[in-house]
Amino acid sequence: MQIANKYNPQETEQKWYSYWLENNYFHSTPDDRPPYTIVIPPPNVTGILHMGHMLNNTIQDVLVRRARMQGFNACWVPGTDHASIATEAKVVAKLKEQGISKKDIGREEFLKHAWDWTHQYGGTILEQLKKLGCSCDWDRTRFTMEDNLSKSVIKVFVDLYNKGLIYRGYKMINWDPEAKTNISDEEVIFKEQNGKLFYLKYKILGSDEFLTVATTRPETIFGDVAVCVNPADERYQHLKGQKVIVPIVNREIPIIEDDYVDIEFGTGALKITPAHDLNDYEIGKKHDLPMIDSMDDDANLNDHALHYSGKNRFVVRKEIAKELDEKGLLLKSEDYTNKVGTSERTGAVIEPKISVQWFLKMSTLAKPALDVVMDDEVKFYPEKFKNTYRHWMENVHDWNISRQLWWGQQIPAFYYGDGENDFVVAETIEDALVLAREKSQISDLQISNLKQDEDALDTWFSSWLWPISVFEGILEPDNKDINYYYPTSDLVTGPDIIFFWVARMIMSGLEYRKEIPFKNVYFTGIVRDKQRRKMSKSLGNSPDPIDLIDKYGADGVRVGILLSSAAGNDLLFDEDLMLQGRNFATKIWNAFKLTQGWTKDENMAPNDADQQAINWFAQQLNKSIAEMDDHFSKFRISDALHVLYKLIWDDFCSWYLEAIKPNFGEAISVEVYNQTLSFFEELMKLLHPFMPFLSEEIWQIIAKRDVNNALIVVQQKKAEKVDDKIIADFDFTKEVISGIRNYRQSKAISPREKIELFTNVSNFENAAVILKLANIENIHFNEKTDKPSFSFLVGSTECSIPLSENLDLAEEKIKTEEELKYLKGFLISVEKKLSNEKFMAGAPQQVVDNELKKKNDAMEKIAILEEKLKTL
Repeated sequence: MQIANKYNPQETEQKWYSYWLENNYFHSTPDDRPPYTIVIPPPNVTGILHMGHMLNNTIQDVLVRRARMQGFNACWVPGTDHASIATEAKVVAKLKEQGISKKDIGREEFLKHAWDWTHQYGGTILEQLKKLGCSCDWDRTRFTMEDNLSKSVIKVFVDLYNKGLIYRGYKMINWDPEAKTNISDEEVIFKEQNGKLFYLKYKILGSDEFLTVATTRPETIFGDVAVCVNPADERYQHLKGQKVIVPIVNREIPIIEDDYVDIEFGTGALKITPAHDLNDYEIGKKHDLPMIDSMDDDANLNDHALHYSGKNRFVVRKEIAKELDEKGLLLKSEDYTNKVGTSERTGAVIEPKISVQWFLKMSTLAKPALDVVMDDEVKFYPEKFKNTYRHWMENVHDWNISRQLWWGQQIPAFYYGDGENDFVVAETIEDALVLAREKSQISDLQISNLKQDEDALDTWFSSWLWPISVFEGILEPDNKDINYYYPTSDLVTGPDIIFFWVARMIMSGLEYRKEIPFKNVYFTGIVRDKQRRKMSKSLGNSPDPIDLIDKYGADGVRVGILLSSAAGNDLLFDEDLMLQGRNFATKIWNAFKLTQGWTKDENMAPNDADQQAINWFAQQLNKSIAEMDDHFSKFRISDALHVLYKLIWDDFCSWYLEAIKPNFGEAISVEVYNQTLSFFEELMKLLHPFMPFLSEEIWQIIAKRDVNNALIVVQQKKAEKVDDKIIADFDFTKEVISGIRNYRQSKAISPREKIELFTNVSNFENAAVILKLANIENIHFNEKTDKPSFSFLVGSTECSIPLSENLDLAEEKIKTEEELKYLKGFLISVEKKLSNEKFMAGAPQQVVDNELKKKNDAMEKIAILEEKLKTL
């Protein structure tokens, strides 16, 4: 069959992806095969593909395709996450451009806009994954806000509430003034910021004295309710029981004592603002202090802030410092660097805020979820993340699960009165009415009297159920799919969501299925640029993955990104890696094209070189399969690819094909040709998970296949027992050939010029291969040449090549003498080390053995060079 001169990725990729879809190869239904299940970490519905997605999904596809080719019923469930904060922010921004306010149109109308946005942009990232070659079961695509998944979330909320694990509480929360919602502790990123430490003067009541207080946030003085000192601080003993006056506010507040205060920080006196600081909040509760919230939801100062009312907190910080200074109430300010909490979602500086929120008790759920990881029932790769997981689980806080958003599952709490406990929790408003009548003892209560909680649930509260809910395991806990596919096999994710998602999925799995949700968790690294910066849109250092696919082909990008992505280690992105991937594809295509151009002869028997090469490559193939299997078992996917890369590029293309390639104008034995195609087929099977498009293309060209024999579903070759001697003999062969080629290169002798080889052994196992690949006219076994020669050692085997008559013997003698001088100097240094008693007593045996080998090698080379000098 005539094949294209140049491989065309774009044409090939579209053709085969369509073919796979048309023939339903990605779809899975329960059968009698063992299942292999992966659920995708659902990307944000509004998102587009970035380099992190590329890495993560390439790895998942490699695992799924390999499992499919090993006889498993492979099921990769795709889907997207509704991403409450991100999606709501985009919809709000779009409405604002149209002059529409979220509050003005109300919840129901706003949700229509949110769904419109989702339908318009929601499928983008999944379509992009198809370009990468992802073999997801697209018939199973799920969305965390779809009807059944939302019902699952509500059902779980009600169940946990009824178990006493969910409660409503008045607590300090992390307020994101940009997203207008609270966020969990895990979503707060602490960043170092340069600021100021302000020393404020609080006048002591009834005295001319001032008490100086250091703060980084002077704008919060409107919420001050006390000044606290350490009871052991001798500087303030005389102020016990006294009061101070808050600057500008002119409010009298008490001086209290608490050993929480750090005597060494600032002045040792701490202003207490319980509504705006978590630690102050705890001190406030302990000392029964009042609470004054001086900011609104936009982090602007409110009416408590007097003439600063309505101004932004950071504007006030500058202006109030100026006013304090003018009034003589600012002692000084100095540069200060501290860590400031910011929102992971919006980047806004978090404002601590007291609020009524819903919480999930974590201690009950955390203990069993910790045990299954520490006992390796759920295995982490790399294992180092077990310690990270353990630390978090042992110090876990209750999970704040409510968000002040409309896009998300609305909390199923229904209020029937103004009292703190005048509410019920139910899956539907009809169920809620029954409960409300019972709880309130008001028999004529109507649905119209019920008001559902305005807040939505944290997005993670839906995705923590993902491995269960995608198979309807919450609504139908005994259905065929959940019983077959759960627990899933492997999870591929980033370590940055080990708490948000991994830990919580383990908790929900144990709670609702009494089983772990997955057996293995493979943590990928973070994709960074050459300067080790995390790739992001804001830095402008992240390439468009689709542009890379268009430029290098999906296979090239997949290989490029995998070659340097060891588990858990960050990947330093370099576009040259993509070029390397494309070059690998080109190498394979050219090798295949080479075989297709050969003339076949049915009457021709394999020659010795053919047979030797075939015997060796069969063993090398088995050895590489075993090595790849070992790497896969340890989730060293990059290492597995490196083994295959070497097998194809070096062993198959550079050695095997060269050894069996017919001379120009000659034919190849049909038997050898067929064996070569058989090797090519086995290599394509191994390559398919990594480079699915190229491998399927070559597979389909090699022979006409029906739909049951497409490469995507054929069985990979299993490793067989390896004959190590055959491999060792060929390694020796390669060294001999390389030595001869080095001689030609160093003496500028044409590869076509026939030369002779003398050796001190009686035979070579692969003499025919050496004769062919090194273009040797004759090998003289157990013979020494009496002519000037170039000599080298392969192990203890001496190889000598008579020097060409065209060589300058005088110059060769000088070079040999220089090399001899160097080796003798080297030998002296090694012998000196070996005669050092301290070294011999303290060095590990392996190090000593290595030095002894250096000595023996040097002595053998010196002997060869001295013999050579006698002939020059």
